[in-house]
Amino acid sequence: MTEKKASRRCFLRQASLASMAAGIAVGTAPALKAQMEMMPSAGTAAASSPGGAAPPGNPTDRLAYGVRSRHEKTLRSFDVDPLHMHFGRMMNVYTPLQDLVGSITPTSLHFVSAHGYVPPDIEPTSHRLMIQGMVDRPLVFTVDELKQLPATSRIMYLECQANRPEYKAERVDLSFGKTACVQWTGVLLSVLLKEAGVRADAKWIVAEGSENGRMTKSTPLSKAMDDALIAYGMNGEAIRPENGYPLRLLVPGFEAIHSVKWVRQIKVTDRPYMGFQELSRYSPRNPKGIEFTFAQGAKSVITNPSAGQQLTRQGFHEIRGLAWSGGGRVSKVEVSVDGGKSWKEAALQGPVLPVAHTRFTLPWNWNGEEAMLMSRCTDELGEVQPTLAQFAKFWGATSAEFLAGTASGAGHSNSIQPWGVRKDGSIYNAIS
Repeated sequence: MTEKKASRRCFLRQASLASMAAGIAVGTAPALKAQMEMMPSAGTAAASSPGGAAPPGNPTDRLAYGVRSRHEKTLRSFDVDPLHMHFGRMMNVYTPLQDLVGSITPTSLHFVSAHGYVPPDIEPTSHRLMIQGMVDRPLVFTVDELKQLPATSRIMYLECQANRPEYKAERVDLSFGKTACVQWTGVLLSVLLKEAGVRADAKWIVAEGSENGRMTKSTPLSKAMDDALIAYGMNGEAIRPENGYPLRLLVPGFEAIHSVKWVRQIKVTDRPYMGFQELSRYSPRNPKGIEFTFAQGAKSVITNPSAGQQLTRQGFHEIRGLAWSGGGRVSKVEVSVDGGKSWKEAALQGPVLPVAHTRFTLPWNWNGEEAMLMSRCTDELGEVQPTLAQFAKFWGATSAEFLAGTASGAGHSNSIQPWGVRKDGSIYNAIS
């Protein structure tokens, strides 16, 4: 063993012993009323809602942190179950894809799916991450100890498994707004697992969060040892509370439910735990015998023009959108303006990174007639984004069953989203 490796191992072991007695602390949940009052409802365009004004407080505080121009109004939309809203519990908050430029999502506009639980108010100096289960040396880390280990930064997308074409959605963010792409910074989980000494017969990890519901999710050990990350940074600063502060597990390319927020424990096991969320919605039962869904398929969506928008003139327009895949890099995006009868390859804006949003563009000359806009993505593995009918057939269901949400696997759709263009230039959701 080299002196460098011995020194690092000694540090990790000392960190574990010093922290074990402290346990895993969870703070109390703050009220979300003020934050929710600033967000537009799901039925209201974000651009029409109040926003952009300087936050209250000392002007020097605003200068020290910064605030956007008062002329910028983009906000997230949200929906809240009335019962949960009574208790101040946040539900779905959507990234306004139609208002964004580039491929990086601003931290303040990242989607949130909190399963009805209030983001816990965690004191970072009290928080602990435990590695235990089928390991030789259980370890406990403070946030500060994790920050002292070699850091890794990665630009990657996250997407809720429920992010899919919705026939009732009047804007793109209300059907595809549960995805975002940011730069995450943290420590590779494999570093911690190797230090703990994973046993030869271990096959899974089970991650547990710190919120009231104690979210748990099972993930194959092979993926955890590959590129999973224990993140503490998000776009160059600390993770926001609603997105997992102070620590979040990141599992690149897998459905976002695997990326457990407010993570406090990683347990190494020989089988999946099949907790409440896995049994209730995240493990489809179907004729194909598929029990788990992990990496997400090739996917894309046109964000401009899209439902709820208006073409004000004939002539040149630039079709713009985003593409991504849990299988790696986007290799090609094709666009159709005639409902899939013909396709043209779009230009990809760099950098084209694996497991990250990639922006695509295509020039289009609108002649004032009706049109049907669609995009389809092909990833580096050769997977081609399917139509809704193709995706439904794979799961042994019909398109109608998928749209109604009654088909097994309906929450895992990466099917093509069509936008219709009327002669008056109005854009509508054409899925059927």
